[in-house]
Amino acid sequence: MKKHIPNTITCLNLISGCIATYFAFQGHYQDALLFIVIGAVFDFFDGMSARLLHVSSEIGKELDSLADDITFGFAPSAMVFSFLGSFHIHLTFVPFLAFVIAAFSALRLAKFNLDERQTLGFIGLPTPANALFWGALIVSLDFQTWFEPYKLPEYWLYIILALIPVSCYLLVSEIPMFALKFKTWGWKGNEVKYVFLLTCIPLLLCLQVIGIAVVIAWYVLLSVIVSFRRK
Repeated sequence: MKKHIPNTITCLNLISGCIATYFAFQGHYQDALLFIVIGAVFDFFDGMSARLLHVSSEIGKELDSLADDITFGFAPSAMVFSFLGSFHIHLTFVPFLAFVIAAFSALRLAKFNLDERQTLGFIGLPTPANALFWGALIVSLDFQTWFEPYKLPEYWLYIILALIPVSCYLLVSEIPMFALKFKTWGWKGNEVKYVFLLTCIPLLLCLQVIGIAVVIAWYVLLSVIVSFRRK
């Protein structure tokens, strides 16, 4: 019985991603982001339960990647697609560019499954972080239109379109990025992690939802700085 627990939690992650996608297509971006976060919680606990119960399997590994691409690839892509559709764009194919994020998320997950270097850290941006960035950004931009519908400056269209290839590049890049895994709780050896966590608190408190996107951007920047200094 216990061997099915991790896979059940993984399926809950997948279902959360499906619900998030539904809300994204409906334009209910806050609900979509909520279910992406719920999926991330399930994603955390499926791996933890597998390690605690010693029941990891190849099926679980593949299922986890499938669920992650739905929750952290397709769902945020659907949010971006739906939001781009709210602009008055003459080129109707433009919103469909959002689904490139889902494709690169799948490629990122496939590489992760085969890459033995990513046990203590990551190579490239993790898909949950990428999903949270897009989800927080879209929710924040959508919130601005509540008071002045259709008044969002058109330059945001071009910013989003510019961020899509940047996001896709980061997913499959060879940039080392630290993981929030602690072997010990001391300062030595964990300096970067503690600096990151301590700086996240005021960012989230002051900026709220958009703070999530800022935190992800700060995570990428800090990882690049650390990687550059170690060369």
